[in-house]
Amino acid sequence: MPGAALITNERQEREVCALIDQIGEALSSDQVLQQIVDGLPPEILDAIRRSLVAERQGLIESLEAYRTAQGGDVTGLKARAGNDLGALLVAARVAKGWKQKELARRLFLPEQQVQRYEAERYRSISLSGLQRVARTLGIKLTAHIDQPLQEPWLPSYEMSSSELQKVLKHARENGWLDKADQSDDNGISQLRRTVAEHVGEYGTPSLLRTGLNVHDLSKDWFLLAWKAQVTRSALRLIQRKKPKYRPLNMSWLSELVKLSVFDDGPVRAKEMLAEQGILLVIEPQIAGMRVDGAAFLIDEHPVIGLTLRLDTLDNFWFTLMHEMGHVILHYRTGLASGFFDDFEHLEIDEMEEEANRFAQNMLIPDAVWSKSPARIAKTAEPIERLAKQLGIAPAIIFGRLRMERQNYKIFSDKIGRGRVRKQLLSKTIEVNDEPVI
Repeated sequence: MPGAALITNERQEREVCALIDQIGEALSSDQVLQQIVDGLPPEILDAIRRSLVAERQGLIESLEAYRTAQGGDVTGLKARAGNDLGALLVAARVAKGWKQKELARRLFLPEQQVQRYEAERYRSISLSGLQRVARTLGIKLTAHIDQPLQEPWLPSYEMSSSELQKVLKHARENGWLDKADQSDDNGISQLRRTVAEHVGEYGTPSLLRTGLNVHDLSKDWFLLAWKAQVTRSALRLIQRKKPKYRPLNMSWLSELVKLSVFDDGPVRAKEMLAEQGILLVIEPQIAGMRVDGAAFLIDEHPVIGLTLRLDTLDNFWFTLMHEMGHVILHYRTGLASGFFDDFEHLEIDEMEEEANRFAQNMLIPDAVWSKSPARIAKTAEPIERLAKQLGIAPAIIFGRLRMERQNYKIFSDKIGRGRVRKQLLSKTIEVNDEPVI
């Protein structure tokens, strides 16, 4: 269960202890660390080492909270559970010193049922069942309605008619609605309900990190609706694929970049990410959004959402590797809140700069780029020669030159325009009559 904030049973405790030891060994032995990062450019190793330090510290804190709770002090575990009622019930069970088997016995349920309930934080249990679990654990559930909250977890619904119609039109075109032919009122009601349920379950995106100007988008209905749909798609993939992310497994990243040489590289990348426990979801942006990509967590599962706002190979691979930078480097130091990236803004903060450097060096290591004639090339030949040397698509290098020179008229026929959406948004790739996104 790497990456989870809450340890709830002995199996997870053993896994976390083993991972703490593995990370500690990697941090204390260059030889062990080299096995983990084999094939990755040396320019990103310091950032990876910092991420491992943060990962290990986070796991140690999770372990301490669990073991302290077993002794009766539930403070640390309760803090990790936050306002999640299901997680609080799990914390209460740990604090009583009961194993899942004991709670199951007292509830007259199979142990596997309690395991499933706790794994999903009791999200599927009925209200009467929830009350029964609470009573068994000696917990009193109360609600304070004398001073109701001002619904801070819900987005504002004060949208203009044109904005509502824009979201509804997008939802219909992209298969969001349960019934494509339902009325406008019913469609809007479904969208509002979906967003409200998503925000209640996962919270709102924190801040759009675009540099010195950080924007509060916690009430941006376009972004909330988009993220809710990305999450719905990711949850379907989680249920079907049962992915498991292993933060100490990184050497495959060099092979991910090399997939760019294939005509169907984006599709292959999606498949490789799924094998590594990372879910790539393609969801076109709602007109008016300014988001290229996002990275966030669903429970312990990293999710990358891409809008394919620019349908070019260079943009796809840079955006994908930028979001991978967040997954690899910021798994415990920001991914839970999420990153929502707009690459047209040039001023960026420290975490965005780290993700940028990660992407740039994974695609074209600085040591190679600084010495290559391709940097000053005015013709395609030196650029294509460097791409062959690195084993990547030439479009990636052409795109970098356009960006560095701030001249988007050059090499416009070399960046793979129109070659991504038709692969990743193809209606021929379907699961249960729904596009795999």
